[in-house]
Amino acid sequence: MELRDYLRILRRRWMLIATLTLLVVGAAAAYTFTSTPQYQSTARVFVSTTSSNSGESVGDAFTGAQFSQQRVTSYADLVGKSRELADVVIDDLGASMTTGELLEAVEATVVPETVIIDLSVTDPSPAMAQALTQAYATALSDLIRQLETPPGASEPLIRASIVDSASLPTTPVAPQPVRNLGLALVLGLLLGFGVAVLRELLDTTIKSPDDLRDATEVPLLGSIGYDASIRTEPLVTSLASHAPRVEAFRVLRTNLQFVDVDAATKVFVVTSALPGEGKTTTAVNLAITLAQAGQKTLLVECDLRRPKASLALGLDNSIGVTTVLVNRVAFEDALQEHSTSGLTVLGSGAVPPNPAELLQSKAMADMLEKAKQRFDTIIIDAPPLLPVTDAALLSVQADGAIVVAAHGKTTREQLVQAQDRLAQVDAELVGVILNMTPTRRRGGGYGYGYGYGYGYGYGYGYAPETEKSTAVKKKDRKKQL
Repeated sequence: MELRDYLRILRRRWMLIATLTLLVVGAAAAYTFTSTPQYQSTARVFVSTTSSNSGESVGDAFTGAQFSQQRVTSYADLVGKSRELADVVIDDLGASMTTGELLEAVEATVVPETVIIDLSVTDPSPAMAQALTQAYATALSDLIRQLETPPGASEPLIRASIVDSASLPTTPVAPQPVRNLGLALVLGLLLGFGVAVLRELLDTTIKSPDDLRDATEVPLLGSIGYDASIRTEPLVTSLASHAPRVEAFRVLRTNLQFVDVDAATKVFVVTSALPGEGKTTTAVNLAITLAQAGQKTLLVECDLRRPKASLALGLDNSIGVTTVLVNRVAFEDALQEHSTSGLTVLGSGAVPPNPAELLQSKAMADMLEKAKQRFDTIIIDAPPLLPVTDAALLSVQADGAIVVAAHGKTTREQLVQAQDRLAQVDAELVGVILNMTPTRRRGGGYGYGYGYGYGYGYGYGYAPETEKSTAVKKKDRKKQL
């Protein structure tokens, strides 16, 4: 992965990274501010050899120092492991703690290249930490005297002297809020970014034009922003003319004009890879938008398995495609008009037991020919491509298929399979509509995010004039006159 890939992950997954970071920092803060403060007292013990006479030479002193350095590491190790030494300290003080607890609280280190042992004990009580440290230093001195005194001798070969008595701590050594929160912040950022990279590598859903280009070479005809009110207001006719979803379908309508520009009548099958990606709502609103622009538009409800288009428009679907194909009703008599938009609709009719056979019949081809003679654009709402073959069969009789892909739901593999399903019957995929894309806001206005990218483009570099910009231009014209 390149640097720009990581930056894209950071921009796309920043909320995940921030959430994990806050969780880690929050956990660290909870631990830090609920932990019992710990105080540490330190004493210093000097280990040296005893001299047999006052006329000791420099060489003898050097030899004694080397001998002490060899022994001092063993004594320091003995502090943290000797249970007998810990028991002596507990008995001397009458402390209410176990041997294991004291061994975990005591620590002894050797100052490099010296014969000095730094001995420290940590305890919630400053006074107890001081008492334990002093008792440990005294007990260690006594133990060294016992171990280093030869049998029958009165003086030890090595002596341990307390050069610094145990100090009374005034500030706790743990917890350390600044250190803990700083480490938690770094750890949270690393964890969050790591999880974000992992999710990005495992996530194959389509979320951007780059993801679309990785899956197919067909163009992105438009992006429809996510709108929470779509369940209650699925049609663009119920929205204000400047609503983001309405603008998105206008962009889609404009871009669709550049597909197969030489055809007098255009027939497009609107489908998706799988159910639940919004293909019916997209097909209905696209047809309405085309009709509002003055084009003679026909919406054909060819999802004969789960028809929903007529229901969304408030029309009757008991008469429609199936009744026309079996010659029960004439094509012209089965057409209905959506009064609000002027869109002509051919419902599904009764649900048949053999949808695929009806859709690839000669009667279906004849019906589409009749439709081409009356309408400029025909939008066919078809079932999803992967579960059934209906959409592929319809696409052969149309100018091509338009696949609706749901943002963050449709995977690249599913889109490739959908295109392969069309290629198997020599049908053409003319474009993709990215549905349910997150909208962005800028300067308190609408963040459309439509067109050929996630920015604020409107397709083919077109940007509508605002009322303010129009007024400014009129004012400039008056000045020129």
